[in-house]
Amino acid sequence: MRPNNALLATNLSGTVQPAASARGQITGRVDRLAGMALIIGLMVLPFLVMLSTSLKAQEYILQTPPQLIPNPATLESYSELAERIDLPRTIFNSAFVAIAGTAGQIVISAMSAYAFARLEWPGRNIVFLLYLATMMIPAVVLVIPQFILVRSLGWMNSYSALIVPGLFSAFGTFLLRQAFLAIPKDFEEAAYVDGANPFVIFWRIIMPLSLPSLATLGVFSFMGYWNNYLYPLFVARKEDVMTLPIALATLQAGPRSLTEWNLVMAGAVITVLPILAAYLLAQRWFVSGAISSGIKG
Repeated sequence: MRPNNALLATNLSGTVQPAASARGQITGRVDRLAGMALIIGLMVLPFLVMLSTSLKAQEYILQTPPQLIPNPATLESYSELAERIDLPRTIFNSAFVAIAGTAGQIVISAMSAYAFARLEWPGRNIVFLLYLATMMIPAVVLVIPQFILVRSLGWMNSYSALIVPGLFSAFGTFLLRQAFLAIPKDFEEAAYVDGANPFVIFWRIIMPLSLPSLATLGVFSFMGYWNNYLYPLFVARKEDVMTLPIALATLQAGPRSLTEWNLVMAGAVITVLPILAAYLLAQRWFVSGAISSGIKG
């Protein structure tokens, strides 16, 4: 009996297509993983170079070919950095300014966002648009006016000069306003029926339901205060209030105008660690808050 050619072709095509489809899926998955690995490598490489440089002695920094894994590895850069600058005081200054500024910015932005999102008053939308328009002004342009204002208030070389100007954030207000608008008004109406006033509703209903967005703003605010360099360079010139980025800038010109990069990179490692810790602690709320608030990368 002769085989049915049509049936044989159908069976062969049915066998070949799933195999080809499986190979295509595997190839696509491998390509995606390779692309992700490349992107991760490009992002992590600068931090590895920074850590490697901080663990090298001065004479091994510029050797060719460069070594990613230091040999020999040493912690002398960190000990010498602590001798060059008052490291505990500098870290305390940066931490105090960042924590106090972050807490203040969250509270002020939340109150402003609640006024724009929930309270009815004449010209609310126009004022909000004008407030958002300030985001188009570069931060560099504001340094001189802020410096003049701080000097007029007698706040030079003080924590107030480092904290207060950054408390008012149009971005933070916009971020939290979007989060507040997503909360159903049924919760507020039920609270009003029970006799709650707007402050109680804000503090006991709106704020707890907006924790992801508050965490997102907290990470952004902490990073901004911790890494701020240009503005503190104008208003914090004494070592008593000098923050870590300003203290590290003094290491840029060493003996005979040669920068000791191992010391600079050691300071950079110390600077990165708190930011990394803050992000890891708030990662769960940070991601969900960024998604719910409509932030796009």
